Amino acid sequence: NAAGASALNAGSGGRWLVAQGADPTKLAIVGWSYGGYAALQANVLDPGLYKAVVAIAPVTDLNQLKEEHRDYTDFKIVSDYVGSGTHVDEGSPARHADRFQAPVMMFHGNKDLNVAVAESRAMDKALRAAGKHSDLVVYPKLDHGLMSADARADMLRRSEAFLRASLGL
Repeated sequence: NAAGASALNAGSGGRWLVAQGADPTKLAIVGWSYGGYAALQANVLDPGLYKAVVAIAPVTDLNQLKEEHRDYTDFKIVSDYVGSGTHVDEGSPARHADRFQAPVMMFHGNKDLNVAVAESRAMDKALRAAGKHSDLVVYPKLDHGLMSADARADMLRRSEAFLRASLGL
């Protein structure tokens, strides 16, 4: 499926960087929305590759994504897009938190209509239950784009501190 292919490509990109001489101990991945999903899923597919993950407003469970749309007019479109079958479980990073080796930091607005904040909360809960490092920052009254200069500045400061600490910089 497209989601799995994108996450696989995220891993391929990381391996390519290492082959070009990048320090494999300093490799991190950051993504927003679908990119946040790909960043998380890349750690399911290749757990040792990235040493830190930052995901902003990510999808974390494909079935949960479908269910979030159940009462909306786009339910059939989302349901058909996600589909059904083994790829739904395989492509849901929250269901594979035990595979993560890298620490994770997530950011989400609690008024997000594109991807419910429940997705990040589920991922955070799954990672913590698996004994993994997870930080979740939820911004009140903000949607998917986190359209607040203060929130974005905070997110960038926290991301930088997290990445520096995680990568030993």
